[in-house]
Order: sequence, then C-alpha cells, then structure tokens
Amino acid sequence: MTMKKVLYFVLIVLIAASCVPARQYDEMKAKRLQCEEELKQLKADNKDLTENKNEMVEKMDLMSRQIEGLKNDTAITGVTSRRLRDNYDQLNKTYNLLLEKNKELLEGNSSETRKVLAELQKTQENLQKKEDELKKAEQEMNEKKKNLEETSKQLEEAQASMKEKEKKLKELQDILNKQEQTVKSLRESVSKALLGFENQGLTINIKNGKVYVSLEESLLFASGKFDVDAKGVQALKQLAKVLESDPEINVLIEGHTDNVPYKGAGQIKDNWDLSVMRATAIVKILLANGKIAPERLSASGRGEYVPLEAGDTKEARAKNRRTEIILTPKLDKLFQIIESN
Repeated sequence: MTMKKVLYFVLIVLIAASCVPARQYDEMKAKRLQCEEELKQLKADNKDLTENKNEMVEKMDLMSRQIEGLKNDTAITGVTSRRLRDNYDQLNKTYNLLLEKNKELLEGNSSETRKVLAELQKTQENLQKKEDELKKAEQEMNEKKKNLEETSKQLEEAQASMKEKEKKLKELQDILNKQEQTVKSLRESVSKALLGFENQGLTINIKNGKVYVSLEESLLFASGKFDVDAKGVQALKQLAKVLESDPEINVLIEGHTDNVPYKGAGQIKDNWDLSVMRATAIVKILLANGKIAPERLSASGRGEYVPLEAGDTKEARAKNRRTEIILTPKLDKLFQIIESN
C-alpha cells in the first residue's frame, strides 16, 4: 500500500469516528434544553403556588383575628377551622416535599417531571378546594358575628330597660318609705293629740299603710243617737288640728253599728241610716273646727256588716258600735309612677 492510500484510509476512519460523538452531543444538548424548559415551567408553577400559599396564609390570619373577636363561637365552627388548618398544614408539607423533588429534576428525566407536575396540579386543586372551604367558614363566621352583634344590641337595650325599671322601683320604694314614715309620724301626732282619750274608748293602730282611729260609741254618741256629745266634740277638735297641719292626708269616716235592729222613728229607719248619720256628723265637726279642705273628707256608713267581733255578747256588740276615722297619705306620686310604667 502506498503512503497516499494509507493516509486516505486513516482520514476515513477519523471522520467516521468523529460522527458518533457529534450525534450524541446534539441529543444531550436537546435533552438538556428540554429539561431547562421544563425546569423553567416548574419554577413558574412553584412561584404561583408560593403566591397562592401566601394569600392563603394571610386569609387564615384574617380568619383567626375574626374568630378571636367572636365571644360565642360554636363548637362545630371551631372544629371545622382546626380541621382546615390541619389539612392546610398537610398540604404545606406536601408542597415542601415537592420543592425538594424539584431539586432532583436537574438530574432527572421527563417522565419524572410530568409526575411532579401532576402532583403539583393536584396539590393546587386541593389548595383551591380548601380555600373555598375557608371562604365558606368565613361567611359562617361573619353571620355569627352579625348575630352576636344583634344579640349584644338586644342585651344593651334590655339592660337599659332594666336600669329604667330599677330607677322607677327605687322611686316607688322611696315613696313607700316616705309614706311609711309619714304614717308613723301621723300616728304619733294623733296619739299625742288624743292622749287623754285612749283609755276612754279610743284606740289608734296602723294597718295596710293607714292610721285607724277607732272611737267607741260611748266616747261620741248616746245609744241610738247621731248627735256627738261634748266629750266627743273635744276629742274631734284636737284631731282636727292634727289634720289641719298635714294637707297630704285624706280622711275617711266610717260609721258602724251592732246587729241589734234600730228601733226609732223619724228620718232614721235602720242601722244603715244611723251609721251614715254618725259619720256625717263627725265630718261636720272636723270641718267646723279646722281648716281642712272638704275634698279630703269622705263619710260612709257600714251598718252592722263589718263587725270587729262576730259574737252576740254584750261586750262584742259594744266593740262593734264604733266610728273609725281612717287616715291615708296621698299616693298621687306613687300612682303616677305606676301608670308611667
């Protein structure tokens, strides 16, 4: 073989040998470019997921603040919120795992890339689902917050109403206390004025917020008569002075008889007439001996029908023949408060 032929043969062998590495290089370059594109896409997807995750975290923080502001959160909503947080934490762990796998893509192949992309897509869908659930929970929380605000408003109104009622109740109690004190003072004044008559058929008691001055028949009238005798007139004059000094006292005079039928003639026909005439006679004496407004006085006859004792003995009949002067403090202010309530 000549030198020319040898050189030609060597040249052919070198050219043939150099073709194989060039093809492999092109294939590797194409594969690397493909991996770079896939990696670029993965990075973009990762960025979107990261932004979604940050938005979710912000929304969860907002929900947490709203939940803390509610005083009456229900157990169901609390359990739901905790379950969503657990699910989100699990998804976050999955996302971190995917980030770690992303680092391995530089040395991986396209099938592994598709697998990771599929997992990322699934994770994104799950995140969207949880976001929808969080929105629903947020709506429920807002509704409960609204209900709580309405309930709080109603409670404030009820408390205001209660304070107003307590105020009126205090006013009533003050008036009742004043009335009680007035009644006690009135009893003391009447007792002092009629001190000399208490052992002569006169008794003074407090009953139902009123002062009862009870005068037996023997202190005022002769049997079957309605003209007040001198001793009775003297007692009534002293009583008139007490009533004159306190214009806030109303006076009711009640005449009472025993159950023995009245026997007489003229304008008095029975015990009814006698009890009324006796009450009227006392009213006239009080008006004549004191500056008392007539509208403060009332006269009524009860006949034999409101006895102190039910027996038919001489003593019982003597107690039942009486005149009661009932002294009542005016309750105008009390009635005004009750009516306004």
